[in-house]
Amino acid sequence: MEMSSVVQRSSVRQERLMRNFGSNIRRWRRVNGMSATTLAERAFITRETLRNIETGIGTPRIDSLFAVLSALGIADAVVTAIDPYNNDAARARIDDLLGSGE
Repeated sequence: MEMSSVVQRSSVRQERLMRNFGSNIRRWRRVNGMSATTLAERAFITRETLRNIETGIGTPRIDSLFAVLSALGIADAVVTAIDPYNNDAARARIDDLLGSGE
């Protein structure tokens, strides 16, 4: 693996991204008119787990995160957002890979 592709599990940038992601979750909760308790109940997670997700603290389990996204009605949008076929640069790379037989 090239050094340029190594990602630190904890870095200033990573922490900022987690906080921003959590803030967006909190905003979606508010847009949906839900209290934190209601969202936690609908996602079948603890209020503490939701607090950690919304503040970007710790590393929530992916099933907990998807439970929250689903309860907010945005899980499909998040999955679609990371689909490489929805990105011009990634699609070009995929075409190159397919053309070379990989």
